[in-house]
Amino acid sequence: MKPGKMLAVTAVAMSAGFTSVPAQAQDRYLAEVILVGQNFCPRGTLPADGQLLPIAKNAALFSLLGTTYGGDGRTTFGLPDLRNDAPAGTRYCVVTAGLYPSRS
Repeated sequence: MKPGKMLAVTAVAMSAGFTSVPAQAQDRYLAEVILVGQNFCPRGTLPADGQLLPIAKNAALFSLLGTTYGGDGRTTFGLPDLRNDAPAGTRYCVVTAGLYPSRS
């Protein structure tokens, strides 16, 4: 494909909202729950399967979730368990590397 045609195709795709930005580079909010159409979670997310995480390694996420979904609040906290709520062929993931939401 000639460079001029490629540029035109790219411009049309971008104006239609289709970009080639990788999923991990999209702006997501920390602790946001997203639904994905594959059997794994993208980079920067963890499965919403009720697992316990250490507060020391996930302080910002803990500041948003607290012990709402489990954990002792001193060393661990839990993620929501949404395994049974996802439609077939999809899964819920919690954003662990994203933008901290403003509290205004």
